[in-house]
Amino acid sequence: MGSIAFSLFSPKLYTKPRVDGGAQVTMMAYPAPSPAAAATKSNLGFKNLMESFTVDIHRAEGRQLNVPLIAPFTIATSRLEGVENVAVRVELNNGCVGWGEAPILPFVTAEDQITALKKAGEACEFLKKSQAMSLGDVLREIGQLLPGHDFASVRAGVEMAVIDAVATSIGTPLWRFFGGVSNTITTDITIPIVTPKEAGELASKYCREGFKTLKLKVGKDLNSDIEVLQAIRVAHPHCLFILDANEGYSSSEAIQVLEKLHEMNVTPILFEQPVHRDDWEGLGHVTQVAKSKFGVSVAADESCRSLADVKEIIKRQLADVVNIKLAKVGVLGALEIIDLAKASGLDLMIGGMVETRLAMGFAGHLAAGLGGFKFIDLDTPLLLSEDPVFEGYEVSGPTYKFTNARGHGSMAHRLTKERGLVSRLSE
Repeated sequence: MGSIAFSLFSPKLYTKPRVDGGAQVTMMAYPAPSPAAAATKSNLGFKNLMESFTVDIHRAEGRQLNVPLIAPFTIATSRLEGVENVAVRVELNNGCVGWGEAPILPFVTAEDQITALKKAGEACEFLKKSQAMSLGDVLREIGQLLPGHDFASVRAGVEMAVIDAVATSIGTPLWRFFGGVSNTITTDITIPIVTPKEAGELASKYCREGFKTLKLKVGKDLNSDIEVLQAIRVAHPHCLFILDANEGYSSSEAIQVLEKLHEMNVTPILFEQPVHRDDWEGLGHVTQVAKSKFGVSVAADESCRSLADVKEIIKRQLADVVNIKLAKVGVLGALEIIDLAKASGLDLMIGGMVETRLAMGFAGHLAAGLGGFKFIDLDTPLLLSEDPVFEGYEVSGPTYKFTNARGHGSMAHRLTKERGLVSRLSE
């Protein structure tokens, strides 16, 4: 299994008869650990296992992950009709499987699906041919194969799959693996750019479902944005607002939106990425005015794509919050940024692109396990018209509860024709 060979976690083979009368299937079962063993493995955190756990990969592959959305998802810079991501599956020689996801969001992620599949395939081929090595070495090799922002989404997907397989090997849920601070998170939910009538209907729906915080996509048309905000205010008068402009405003337009909201007696709890990612001066100006005049925090999202970006944000006091997205910086990159942000007093937000429960579940485990995230934006699985993922976390309105299932507890499955759907994935 690795250099930390816990015999009590060693799998036993058993045979499961098929209900359709076909050939029997050999599966792996893990014995329940004793209380003492459970205490031992709960203390084996991610950083310790980086050098102490040996990873030996038997199979690895990337696959298309295509899922339609309930409705088109429109932001200031792009519009999606459905998810066209890449799932990554890694199987270790001990039989444990891990899953990851590389999300594709046009004009936000650098990769398209074709590129992501190609690069995931290259990384998987390398992993399959590599000798057993420490988890840290595996992740460092992945980082060299898929460097920088250009391949960050694919890098994140492969990292997720490897880490999930390792956590599964030692019988630990990811939220414990990353620190065990909590096993629950509460997310906001996003209203994309829609008409005021549609926004009001969505706000009413989310109010009934228990969502207290609505994240509103803005930035295409200032006057329309104000009308949408007014409609939501009527439909869900007690909700908390996050505004997300996705780089859509100039700094003067962003301040004008805050002034209009102030006249409506509305104060957002956060204003995310009000200006273009490279407009550092504008971002700093909006942050200063928003905080001093309106008491509103500003988050850097698209402007936060590397550790170097975060250092610049801290040095020049350009934002109050940084939005951590695994698809922007990878898992290891995210952990570096989180450590720096916490040490520097920046508030933390965790979000995603448009993802299934594979990537969203991993990010949720990370946020719950580490703790310290002031804003949680992990809602996009709720916007899918089909769910291509088995199991994972339990959902109750805005609350996600992570169980004690090993790893992130999710796996992709085949959407069969018997269910009236198109076949997209298989175990």
